[in-house]
Amino acid sequence: MPDFKLSASLEGHGDDVRAVAFPNPNAVFSASRDATVRLWKLLSTPPPTYDYTITAHGSAFINSLAYFPPTSEFPEGLVLSGGQDTIIEARQPGKAADDNADAMLLGHAHNVCALDVSPDGGWIVSGSWDSTARIWKVGKWESDMVLEGHGGSVWAVLAYDKDTVITGCADQKIRIFNTSGSLLHSFKNSNDVVRALCKVPASNPTGAQFASASNDGIVRLFNLQGDLMASLYGHESFIYSLASLPTGELVSSGEDRTVRVWNGTQCVQTITHPAISVWSVATCRETGDIVTGASDRPLEVVQQFEQTVKESAIPEQQVGKVNKEKLPGPEFLQQKSGTKEGQVQMIRENDGSVTAHTWSSATQEWIAVGTVVDSAASSGRKTEYLGQDYDYVFDVDIEDGKPPLKLPYNVSQNPYEAATKFIQDNELPMTYLDQVASFITQNTQGASIGQSSQEQAPAGSDPWGTERRYRPGDAAVAEAAPPSIPESRPKVLPQKTYLSIRSANLKVISRKLKELNEQLLSEGEKDTALSPSEVETVLALCGQLESSQRLKDSPVVESGVSLVFKIATSWPTANRLPGLDLLRLLAAAAPLAASTQYDDENLVSGILSSGAFESPLNVNNAMLAIRTFANLFETNAGRNLAVSTFDQILAGVKTALTNSGDSPNRNLTIAVTTLYINFAVYFTSEGRDLTPESAERGLVLLEELVEIIAGEKDSEAVYRGLVAVGTLIKTLGDEVKSAAKEIYEVENVLSRVAGSGLGKEPRIKGVIEEIREAL
Repeated sequence: MPDFKLSASLEGHGDDVRAVAFPNPNAVFSASRDATVRLWKLLSTPPPTYDYTITAHGSAFINSLAYFPPTSEFPEGLVLSGGQDTIIEARQPGKAADDNADAMLLGHAHNVCALDVSPDGGWIVSGSWDSTARIWKVGKWESDMVLEGHGGSVWAVLAYDKDTVITGCADQKIRIFNTSGSLLHSFKNSNDVVRALCKVPASNPTGAQFASASNDGIVRLFNLQGDLMASLYGHESFIYSLASLPTGELVSSGEDRTVRVWNGTQCVQTITHPAISVWSVATCRETGDIVTGASDRPLEVVQQFEQTVKESAIPEQQVGKVNKEKLPGPEFLQQKSGTKEGQVQMIRENDGSVTAHTWSSATQEWIAVGTVVDSAASSGRKTEYLGQDYDYVFDVDIEDGKPPLKLPYNVSQNPYEAATKFIQDNELPMTYLDQVASFITQNTQGASIGQSSQEQAPAGSDPWGTERRYRPGDAAVAEAAPPSIPESRPKVLPQKTYLSIRSANLKVISRKLKELNEQLLSEGEKDTALSPSEVETVLALCGQLESSQRLKDSPVVESGVSLVFKIATSWPTANRLPGLDLLRLLAAAAPLAASTQYDDENLVSGILSSGAFESPLNVNNAMLAIRTFANLFETNAGRNLAVSTFDQILAGVKTALTNSGDSPNRNLTIAVTTLYINFAVYFTSEGRDLTPESAERGLVLLEELVEIIAGEKDSEAVYRGLVAVGTLIKTLGDEVKSAAKEIYEVENVLSRVAGSGLGKEPRIKGVIEEIREAL
């Protein structure tokens, strides 16, 4: 029976390691939220020492990773990675991060959260938040098959054999497909999200053929007919990853800070990490070694691992209320043995503190895993995040379909204010506001909150009108179960503030822009490419954008805006992304972007005439162009331009939606509904709601919005569309109300949404009620 001990700690990533691969004893691959993929090469042993090279650098979180073994065409094999930017990159390990990838696999409309490979079949399978899995032939690099029918994010994919794919989904189901796309079996895994899959070795005594893991903390073993062969109990929270050992055991990792080794149905070893989440585990088929990827901070020396585990603080919420008086003292650890691997025992220390210990069957001893504290902040120690000290820095698992993110919080803050900032910083849907705020409340109960429940949040802190919601101290709500949503929701209509989409990784944008410019020069496109001095100007502009939300007119801004416009509208379509991303930011930050004439065209007409919305549609380009239009509302010059080109903008948006097909990309639709909210806010504010022009344009918007909502399945897009509809109906008078009822049949649309799964969401249910009241 293997007994695993830490042999090396691989330090270098700047953020959580979300995925790992262990193809041979001399190489480990890791993917991180720091937007890099790294190759760790074994330099010497014993003890094993490694050095890394960055093999890929993306534009956002990289959440999935796989390794395809060497072929005649790719003698080093291929590292495959995917994440938030929706693109799967295939790259030979020996290439530098600045080299072009061997292939970029385009097709998914949302975060790519799962990857696996079939060397025998010569294909790759991917899973995404867009509710699809896709099969890609190596060398062909186009989506060979789309596996549809999933009712939520496809969190896990398994290339079971050369003819079979298994998927695990947020809709709690496991599906078995053949590579022709036919669904062979579909069955419910549990009452929770399926997060991981792996093949079960033939030597497993249960006779199972594959394993699944779920948010309910249970590993389940199935055969290919969907029969449940066994359930493995031991994890205390979400399980994120599964792998198998060449000796037949299974390995799992999860949110309870542990990696667990299973022999048959028994947990034979528990390895606790000094982390909040152990995101990924992989095994080496040759040696049987294990590698894990986690959320812990780097360790200076390997020997610190056990000490760091021992000293880590465990919030009392994680283990339940502890009655110190009934706990045994330290002598218990010497006198009593555990009854099973991973058993947890609380001990009252001589100084009055409470420590947690787990039983190791392999070493027959209790291992200290942390000190229980009243709350994450009660130790009196601050946690540093992005250069600031906080009482808490949570890893928040937002909900099905979203990975946990860092949530900093001080007890002096209002939870809804902190939750709103967290959502805006990460470009998340406002559907998570109640959930995130309640998470903060629940996990900081007992802490001293500086702001009373009667205090008002700063004006404009929450663009969705939630400033008067519950605050900690309101006992009636604090005792509710679950404490997520107040019984009486405040009104959200009419919307009164403009929305913008401004977060970006400017370093990545800059790097990509330079790379594409060099590519144009190497292809002889000197007239299209920027000169070295022009590149420097754009990079200087990026620097200013990174340090300021608003840019004053200056020579750098003036010339830089024109150069960015050139990139966004004149470069080859496939190369325009960094230019459009910068143009989006400039629309909000620099009034000059809206007031400048670009070769006798304004910003809007220039984008429209560039073909951004024409077929064949580049969805990301179209989405960023529409985000640019939405961001115009951040400045007076921008608002004037947007309103003066209202008809042209709407015509362009309709073209983009038409050319996006029957199932538009959700990011595109969210950008459209955000733009329409901003138009609705403009036409219903500052007395403009009384003008005939506003009513006329409001009706045009209403028609477009009703069409979008009627055919949309994404909850965020539907919610934003409903907010825009409600703002128009509630503010623009009887003519618009009458048209909404009699011409556009808004009530029918509301009934369809209310009767669907989306209608169960409290925020959607609430805004539907408000619209009905207004009608």
